[in-house]
Amino acid sequence: MLEELRIRDLGVITDATLPLGPGLSVVTGETGAGKTMVVTAVGLLLGARSDAGAVRNGAKSASAEAVVKLDAGHAAVLRAREAGADVEEFDGGAELLLARSVGADGRSRAYLGGRAAPVGVLAEIGESLVVVHGQSDQIRLKSPVAQRGALDKFAGEGFAGIMSAYQELYGHWNASKAALDALRSAARERLREAESLEAALAEIDAVDPQPAEDESLKAEAVKLANVEELRIAASTAHQALIAEDFGEGSDATALVDAAKRTLEHVAEHDEELGSAAARLAEVGFLLNDIATELASYQAALDTEGPERLAEIEDRRAALAGLVRKYAPSIDEVLVWAGQARARYDELQDDSTRIEALDAEVARAEAALGKQSTAISKARKKAARDLSARVSAELKALAMADATLVIKVDPSGQLGPFGADDISFLLQPHSGAPARPLGKGASGGELSRVMLAIEVVLAAVDPVPTFVFDEVDAGVGGRAAVEIGRRLAMLAQHVQVLVVTHLPQVAAFADQHIRVTKTSVRGSDGATATGFTSSDVQLLDEAERVRELARMLAGQEDSESARAHAQELLDDARLLPQRR
Repeated sequence: MLEELRIRDLGVITDATLPLGPGLSVVTGETGAGKTMVVTAVGLLLGARSDAGAVRNGAKSASAEAVVKLDAGHAAVLRAREAGADVEEFDGGAELLLARSVGADGRSRAYLGGRAAPVGVLAEIGESLVVVHGQSDQIRLKSPVAQRGALDKFAGEGFAGIMSAYQELYGHWNASKAALDALRSAARERLREAESLEAALAEIDAVDPQPAEDESLKAEAVKLANVEELRIAASTAHQALIAEDFGEGSDATALVDAAKRTLEHVAEHDEELGSAAARLAEVGFLLNDIATELASYQAALDTEGPERLAEIEDRRAALAGLVRKYAPSIDEVLVWAGQARARYDELQDDSTRIEALDAEVARAEAALGKQSTAISKARKKAARDLSARVSAELKALAMADATLVIKVDPSGQLGPFGADDISFLLQPHSGAPARPLGKGASGGELSRVMLAIEVVLAAVDPVPTFVFDEVDAGVGGRAAVEIGRRLAMLAQHVQVLVVTHLPQVAAFADQHIRVTKTSVRGSDGATATGFTSSDVQLLDEAERVRELARMLAGQEDSESARAHAQELLDDARLLPQRR
């Protein structure tokens, strides 16, 4: 609920703080004192369009701030945290600060939890916190979506169970239908894709690449391209290790063997030289192994000629063609081929999938049709009940011949909430055509219609705070008392703030706030060069009596007016269904 509302430099209000509480709060004051600025301030906090003309004359900007207390798990608190707002928590509850400023230049800024925020986020959060009634563009139930939601909540928990089952089936039906439509609409494209994949896989299969084959062939090609140089190197190294002719030069194996034998002759005299001789023996074996390998390598080179190099280059060209088309390397070509083969198999199964989805969609649609019929039947029953109860409320609100007509018509197609079009219409009197809410009714009548609806819906579709303006326009006497009583009934479920000029309504208040106007003349003594400002005061019991007396007779000091005012207060406390 709204705990406090502060207004600065808005209209005639210089700086005022409205201390609000649970139940019914009324705002009263003389004409022109600035009562409607309270509604304007709330509208700004709900993201309404800003108007530089509302800034008090001579001020640089106007601002509105509200402190809101909610449950810690309220949707508005969660959304505020998502937007980066600072939210204070206490005893399972949360406190949120909303603020909006409007400059004299027309620029507007919004703040949420002490941090700057888009006006749209403020409006989004405000929708779940406060509802303003008074002007046609402020009707909570003006849209068919909102009307459908209100009727469905009024229909009760049994209806909610039916709707939940329907929506689960609708989600399945919708997903199946979308998949079926996608398969059918993309049939040609999928066929072309399958043909393209088939040709690519045939080309890859014809080449039959092996893992890392491109790298191994590259190494072999380099070897064959330098075969003569490699042969000379191998032959020279082999000669150095084991000479095939016995010329003057000695080969490495002979020199090592000579060194070994020399050391072996004296090894018995020194253990260290014996160890060296043993190691030279190992070196000799190693040199013989290398020499043997070089001989084999040289022999192999003699068998690999230009024909093998030509074969390798042809194979490399075939592999390069695959790499050019499908992936950066042969290994990646093989990965692509595996994925392409799986996709090709999937595309081949289209006809089977289409048949299965077609049958599934038909089954789900038939079941949805039966469930939507049950939903329509339940809605029509709830519509008759809601219409009768709201119409009964209207009779007590000086609209004796008015009737709320709730139409539940078939929409002709299945939707996420059934197959109905919901519309709330107002029939002002018997024989007159029923028209949509907001059309053909004055602001005061419209506010009374919305009050009647909200009183009936309060227990099933609550919003923390309601603000009413012009709800008592054009009525008086007994009707005014009934308006006050119903506002008090609504305040049993939610916080209600009412701007009123009727003492019969104000008498039902839990908190009575008075707006007073002060005019200051200019230095030349003229009012034209002066200014007007307003102040806000929370009234105690004695001050309430004086204010009600002023509203009754314009004579707050009159004993008879005060007596009448006290009688109004006493009667309001005794009326049934009072808080």
